[in-house]
Amino acid sequence: MLHTFKGGIHPDGMKYLTNDKPIEKLAPPPFVVLPVSMHIGAPCTPLVNKGDHVYMAQKIADSDGPVSAPVHATISGIVRDVLPYPHPNGTDVLSVIIDNDYKDELDPSVKPFDVGRMTTVEIISAIRDGGIVGHGGAAFPTHLKISSGLNKVDTVLINAAECEPYITSDHRILLERTAEVIEGAKVLKRVFGEVRTFICVESNKQNAFDVISKRLLPDDGITLFPLRTKYPQGAEKQLIYSVTKREVPSGKLPADAGCAVFNADTAGAVYRLFSEGLPDMRRVVTVSGSAICTPKNLEVRIGTPIDALINACGGFKKQPERLLMGGPMMGNALYSLDVPVIKGTNAVLALCGKETVPFKESSCIRCGKCVKACPIKLLPTYIYQRYRKGSVEDLDKLNVLDCIECGACAYVCPAKIPLVSGIRAAKQRVQDARRAKK
Repeated sequence: MLHTFKGGIHPDGMKYLTNDKPIEKLAPPPFVVLPVSMHIGAPCTPLVNKGDHVYMAQKIADSDGPVSAPVHATISGIVRDVLPYPHPNGTDVLSVIIDNDYKDELDPSVKPFDVGRMTTVEIISAIRDGGIVGHGGAAFPTHLKISSGLNKVDTVLINAAECEPYITSDHRILLERTAEVIEGAKVLKRVFGEVRTFICVESNKQNAFDVISKRLLPDDGITLFPLRTKYPQGAEKQLIYSVTKREVPSGKLPADAGCAVFNADTAGAVYRLFSEGLPDMRRVVTVSGSAICTPKNLEVRIGTPIDALINACGGFKKQPERLLMGGPMMGNALYSLDVPVIKGTNAVLALCGKETVPFKESSCIRCGKCVKACPIKLLPTYIYQRYRKGSVEDLDKLNVLDCIECGACAYVCPAKIPLVSGIRAAKQRVQDARRAKK
């Protein structure tokens, strides 16, 4: 039986471009750019200066903020500079630029952990010091997700849905790094007190399902959970409902529904931290789209310039009309290749032709398709109308802040109304109004 949620859509997956492409390890670049903000929360403060020598895995930036995650060098070498540098979010962010000495000298402090002898507090502290954040795209600090869920969570979900079109990096990780995902899941299971744990896989990854099922042992206490292929199946609230039939209350977190959700590669990062002592240093990135010569799945060091990934795929066969970091539904537009891979990077897409056909907006015909598609059960067309009228009070009543900006409403809209951009602006308007009242 395949489990799912109400609402959602079925866009063309386009995963055939890379789902059979094994992960290729890209050689470390001549330099890396490491922004001090690669996570949700307070930016870090650099701990190194221009001219300093750094080891691979050395902590180079940190913060005292409660919501933050340190940054580590992903190569060894010399700090070229510490200065604002273009970031995938479209702004300039303070970044540490390191020139590679090609020695990959590990920081002397790096060593494996005996996780079996560690307390819960020690495990959480190690994950925090390892700079691990969510690899699904949101980049929420993993240690904080764990600590905020202690004594609340009875279910851990390893999210391997990967529902966005084009992206296959998690799929390949499930096939090729199976043990990392399982062993990382066991650590996360243990830290919450041996709770029930599921690895959740969509039906379009049957080969991954088969591989994992062969590797799981009865004593692992981990269950494979089959999901129907549908977007946005990988969104936290939708995944929780699909597996547990619990609903996360409006304005609340998954822990309030007794669940903690971790991306499959986040589990892998936890495994690498405890088995090798390595902090969050690498990402597997899908490079795809009709403008790419040879789409691939690449393992790269965090901080690698995006143009190095494009070059590793043979460059562009056509001039891209749209560049994205992430998937076509929720990814960020890139205005330059002069930005680095960050902790939240799971894909780089270069699209052209039919993939970027512009649409002309027309009037709403009250068809209700956006309402039916919304996985949060909102009223997208009404939210958009109230936004256009400037009614902040009505927007709040319509629970606009619950929107996850998945894009399902805009995808099905026959009038091609830019619902997501309007709702995003509406959310900002409500948040500004709430701050003004404080």
